[in-house]
Amino acid sequence: MSTVLVISGSPSRTSKTEKVGEHLAQRLTASGRSAEHLRVRTLPAEALLGADVSDPAIAAAVEQVAAADGIVLATPTYKAAYSGLLKSFLDLLPQFGFAGKAVLPLATGGSVAHVLAIDYALRPVVHSLGARHAVQSFFLLDKHLTLADDHLTIHEDSANPLTDVLEQFTKALDGIPHTTVLGRSA
Repeated sequence: MSTVLVISGSPSRTSKTEKVGEHLAQRLTASGRSAEHLRVRTLPAEALLGADVSDPAIAAAVEQVAAADGIVLATPTYKAAYSGLLKSFLDLLPQFGFAGKAVLPLATGGSVAHVLAIDYALRPVVHSLGARHAVQSFFLLDKHLTLADDHLTIHEDSANPLTDVLEQFTKALDGIPHTTVLGRSA
């Protein structure tokens, strides 16, 4: 059974991005995979910003990355880039910290004007960390995400393509080529 680590890079406790990460971890677990959710905002700030990998919480988080077969990166988009919090965490990983892993980059944001932040900012970091396969990234518009009583609802305009992207990711975990690209035959 493959293990997946969802890494949420939002600094907010009421983050829609974090809820998307939680949602994906639950879906992966329901499909028979082992999935954990690392919320970077819960790591000790001084150790994180100082890249102190000897700190027990930081060391445990780095070990979670090493032990995972797949990584889901979930980040809000700030000023056309992925979050600085996620950047701080990725910067303390070993040079090839994603070696042999399938990676799914996801971002949330208020405007499609920020969609390229994933491919021009986050994807190069994923590749530099040695990912075996970075699947099609996905951008979720904030207006497609509703939080009510701590429950996330994803509008069908994002829910259906997100399902396709998640299917591509699970196939990448299993080493199976995918036959669809966002719901269309490849």
